Amino acid sequence: MQDRGNISNLFVRLKFSAMMAIDGITSNLLRTFLTVLGISIGVAAVISLMGIGEGARRSIVEQFESLGENVIVLKSNDENVKFDIEEVEILPDRVTGIEYATPVIYTEDTPIRWRRDESKTNLVGVNENYPEIKDHPVASGNFFTSLHVKQRSPVAVLGFNVANSLLNGRSPVGHTIKIDGINYRIVGVLSQKGEGKGDGIDDKIVIPYTSAMKIANTKDIFEVWAKSNSAEDAELAMVQLGRIYKRKVGLGSNIRPDLGNGEGEYGEEEVVVEEPMPLPEDPDVPQDNENVFEKGQEPLTITSLNNLVKEADQANRIMTVLLGGIAAVSLLVGGIGIMNIMLVAVTERTGEIGVRRALGAKKEDLLIQFLLEAVYVSIIGCLVGIILGAWAISVVARYGLSAVVSLDSIQVAVFVALTSGLLFGVYPAINASNLPPVEALKRQ
Repeated sequence: MQDRGNISNLFVRLKFSAMMAIDGITSNLLRTFLTVLGISIGVAAVISLMGIGEGARRSIVEQFESLGENVIVLKSNDENVKFDIEEVEILPDRVTGIEYATPVIYTEDTPIRWRRDESKTNLVGVNENYPEIKDHPVASGNFFTSLHVKQRSPVAVLGFNVANSLLNGRSPVGHTIKIDGINYRIVGVLSQKGEGKGDGIDDKIVIPYTSAMKIANTKDIFEVWAKSNSAEDAELAMVQLGRIYKRKVGLGSNIRPDLGNGEGEYGEEEVVVEEPMPLPEDPDVPQDNENVFEKGQEPLTITSLNNLVKEADQANRIMTVLLGGIAAVSLLVGGIGIMNIMLVAVTERTGEIGVRRALGAKKEDLLIQFLLEAVYVSIIGCLVGIILGAWAISVVARYGLSAVVSLDSIQVAVFVALTSGLLFGVYPAINASNLPPVEALKRQ
């Protein structure tokens, strides 16, 4: 019975301290408002800055992913290093892990004519495997075939925006468009990738690479796209491709895809390694060899888009954390504000403290009361800050910038706000609880 009575008495004391804490923060609304303002601004800053960082991260990752999953890009950076067309066409049979491959030809500002309207656009020349390599299906019609490629047929597949501009949204499949003075039959329209995605393919025209070579007046191929079924296959294929094309740069067997991060994962450039070249799973693969070419002078690069996505994602996560850390400093400043105002409150309320002590309140009761005041103020600041942060992100998004309200940012902001409020409220609370009743009444 005595234990039950003690517990009941404890609850009564806690309830009374909580009520006194509420009375304390409502008795001086200006002081409470200024304290809440500091916390809410800090919370809003954390949520908005981390939201902008997270939005930028997602946007960049989506842009890379729109280029295709498990895609390998082989690119020559030297006019003397060229890809053999027949060799590219048989890469799926020659390299384990590669399902599709295509030579790539670009032309810029190619004149086109649609009925009486003339303009210029960029062309991309590929083979019939483009939809599978880039995970980019046609929205209407069909993609051109291998026969079209072999026969250099004047056929074209339009990007989504190009097609929409011709017939006000109606499908132009079956119509003819003049490209570089030659009539091309429109056989299909690609599905929409979206603004800034797919390397701007929505605003381009795709034709057989054999036809593009004629328009570009070239017989040379300087870029190849390849597709693997999985990330593991892509890594294995990169090693084999490095071996196959080592003769292209005249380095014997010393050229291979970069191990990138120093942990055995494959990166996007080549580095020199010792003979004999270990297999990818060999833990003794050298990690810090120097390239024989100066930076930016590599004659041939083999890039995995998967690795680019990972690197971009990691870099942007770090940026988001840094932005959140910078904003969290303002929360600490808000916590210091709580401490200063609570110290002032203790000085102003010495009479109240003295009366409570004289009426039997214990040190613990006063400690709990002033700690609860700090926590209440922090909670109110958090709620207001979350609303302000969400509003700020909506304003930013309205201007076309990528920003999201993430659960992580809210959790970080609330944790830092409550922790700083509690920690910075301890010292004033201890001061209040340690005031002797007689001394407190004398000051009053």
